Amino acid sequence: MRFQIRRSINNIYTALSLENGRIYTCRLNGKVMKGEHEYNPIAVGDIALGEAYSENEALLTSVEERKSWFRRWNVKAELNQTIAANQDQTAIVLSACSPPFRPRFVDRAIASSFGADVLLIMNKSDYGLTEEEFDRWKLYHDLGYKIIAVSALEGDGIEELKALLKGKTTAFVGQSGVGKSTLINALMGTEQRTGEISEKFNRGKHTTNHSLFIEGDEFCVIDTPGVREILIPFEEPEKVQESFPELRDLECMYSTCLHKGEPGCMAQEKLESGEINEDRYESYLRMLQSLEERKPQYLRKKRSGKPNY
Repeated sequence: MRFQIRRSINNIYTALSLENGRIYTCRLNGKVMKGEHEYNPIAVGDIALGEAYSENEALLTSVEERKSWFRRWNVKAELNQTIAANQDQTAIVLSACSPPFRPRFVDRAIASSFGADVLLIMNKSDYGLTEEEFDRWKLYHDLGYKIIAVSALEGDGIEELKALLKGKTTAFVGQSGVGKSTLINALMGTEQRTGEISEKFNRGKHTTNHSLFIEGDEFCVIDTPGVREILIPFEEPEKVQESFPELRDLECMYSTCLHKGEPGCMAQEKLESGEINEDRYESYLRMLQSLEERKPQYLRKKRSGKPNY
């Protein structure tokens, strides 16, 4: 039997049977998932195979290959963690104010999405952006990403956003406090729990503590927990530039150029001419640095707590 994972809490899954349309509470066959190098072997949106052993319970035995995913690096576990899977697009929800617009967070979020289109949503747009922030926001459009400004509370832009979601499954990700759950409530007519902003840090308190698949009449969404930071989920530095089209397409002397000042690198020339945004470039360099500072794989602990050697 094939199941679509709708909710995941502590390795207990709520899943829709794609054969009979019934909802099952599912658990894992531990032997099947042995050896997986990921914090969570199954994510919301995954298509899993298994067998029902009662009218509403099933045992999952394997997972079909994902077509797309949103994944981040889990520092504590020293493993990648998939937040959502098999989405058609990833909607990165931002805020113009409280919490403030953070372009470098956006850059890391884009890098953490694989195989899906990226949609950038500026919520709380009624607060406005500074001129510098607006230029940085507009840059994403110039780089080819879809962007839209909305106000979940005022209702501005909601119908236009629905048109961008129609016929698709969209994973919504973002910082805590950007109004992601409020926005989903406005889109879906659901009542996801929302929270206030932490005044101390000007960042949101977590309200959604697990991913949840919500099916609508014209589109589906995957609501994900709000986060404060995102660390990119891969190890190879050359993969970083895949989410930086302005760097990826440079014709440098060497095809392996990382654009860090190597001989024949074109990045500096493009920076001086203004063709590459300085802040975006700094964001790129910081991602590379984060990989250099990551503990070598052979020193990381296995899930059992023992070093990986």
